[in-house]
Amino acid sequence: MISGANSRIDNGRPSIAFAAKHSDAESLLHNLNVKYYYYTRTRGLFRICYPKERPPVTAVPTYLSPIETHCSNIDYFPQVEDDKISNEDATSRLHLARSCIALFIISFVTIFCAFWTGLSGCWKRSSGAITATSILLLVTCLLAAGAMGIWHTVEFFEKEKVVGEDYYQQWNTVLRDNTKIVYDWSYIVAWTGIATCLLAAILLSGAAICLRNEREKEEQLNLQYLMPVYSQKQPPYPPYANYAQPQIYPGPYYHGSQYGPYNY
Repeated sequence: MISGANSRIDNGRPSIAFAAKHSDAESLLHNLNVKYYYYTRTRGLFRICYPKERPPVTAVPTYLSPIETHCSNIDYFPQVEDDKISNEDATSRLHLARSCIALFIISFVTIFCAFWTGLSGCWKRSSGAITATSILLLVTCLLAAGAMGIWHTVEFFEKEKVVGEDYYQQWNTVLRDNTKIVYDWSYIVAWTGIATCLLAAILLSGAAICLRNEREKEEQLNLQYLMPVYSQKQPPYPPYANYAQPQIYPGPYYHGSQYGPYNY
């Protein structure tokens, strides 16, 4: 089985050994003991590990991983004269595989930045920082999803195109019939992480909107208590536009006895 971003490739070695007794025995037995793709293995982005039997060190250099599994590194920069990159499909597969790694690395950088902006936004209750975090997480989601899409494209090239003897199209018929390829746990974890990034971006976007609305309400409420009051050097009432200015009331119009004989 192969486990790549993660696939696991399981080769039925006893069945192959049995088939070797019947047809093309010499070549098949030689490859069975020398070629790494005749061994059960898990394949990731950077290395191939052999959980059961491993190929001889003379054929494939291996090392012992921290979890006590023998592994070999994947070469993304093979020699130009290597027959593994001898045709256009093989070259395309190689460039796509490199692009997949590059997108994953960039997505790790963006999520690292999102961690710090998110921490700052939560600490300061800043809607701007929360919005930036949401955007960074969305970018991370898109980059990682793009990387997984490219990984599937690489897998298609390896299964359907002639890109080298290490891959399915140039395998022996006996090897094809006795090989099972499945996706392993890290593949599920990768898509789960992408979905989680998208969900976090949506939730943080909503949180930023709520914080912004809350801040606007607070500012409007405070504005009512902070209206400035200035003394104005002008009459208390503005002059009338088309009328005479108001004057002090004059005294009485009639003084003393105004009615002659009718004085009582």
